[in-house]
Amino acid sequence: MPPSHRTSPLIVAAALALLVSAAASASNAIEAPAELDALAATIAALDSAAFDAFNRCDQPGQLDVHAAYFDSGVEFYHDTGGVTWTRDAMLANTRQHVCGKFRRELVPGSLRVYPVKDFGAIELGTHRFCQFDTGQCDGIADFSIVWRKRDDRWQITRVLSYGHRAAAAGP
Repeated sequence: MPPSHRTSPLIVAAALALLVSAAASASNAIEAPAELDALAATIAALDSAAFDAFNRCDQPGQLDVHAAYFDSGVEFYHDTGGVTWTRDAMLANTRQHVCGKFRRELVPGSLRVYPVKDFGAIELGTHRFCQFDTGQCDGIADFSIVWRKRDDRWQITRVLSYGHRAAAAGP
């Protein structure tokens, strides 16, 4: 092999040392199963409460309850609706396009939660949308939510709702 195509033993050793160091750091960052289960249960409960208020946002006070789950500077990315950069803008869209029109349901078994060291958690899943007037659940999408825990309070800082598509009609 020409000299320009040989890998220096020092480069190989340095690369291996970096890989070993990264693997050791990753194994130290992995939480115990009980901690992961507790985190998943916490995020699932928060998701349920936040979207219970969302689903009833046409009732007095419920949009405010829903709003309390979001940081004032939340970024909301919606593949068909665009981006909002604040809680107020997101709530204006919710008020106009959601309240009294449809509800959001988490697709059973789709929720996954991952810890974010020294910050909070990432929630991933699939949700469907059911029309109030017909009862039909005709829309479905995937989502990612970033939760921050600060002073024992959880708030949503980022939301991605994407892959919106028709779902098999059904209750």
